[in-house]
Amino acid sequence: MSKFGELIDVEIPVLLAFYNQWDANKTQTQHQNLHDVAATLGNKVKVIKIDVDKNKDLAEALRIKTLPTLIVYKHGEMKWRQSGEQQANDIIAKVEAYI
Repeated sequence: MSKFGELIDVEIPVLLAFYNQWDANKTQTQHQNLHDVAATLGNKVKVIKIDVDKNKDLAEALRIKTLPTLIVYKHGEMKWRQSGEQQANDIIAKVEAYI
């Protein structure tokens, strides 16, 4: 978990996107939305996709129950959290509030 602390304790917002591989339709759509967010915001945000099946301890520690779940951290503090698929423009608007 110490690496996780280092990952989220940065100046720019960090958007974590929790997903799993078995739901291909949702995963593909959400990955495209995240790609659009990263392309639009560039180096103003760090976008990180986290497979819950490969990161079970982290998912459990953050109480990830619904996929996808998006969380924004800034300076190590959780600023926003939303479960369920989100449109790229909605995600961009939420992240921009913390830039």
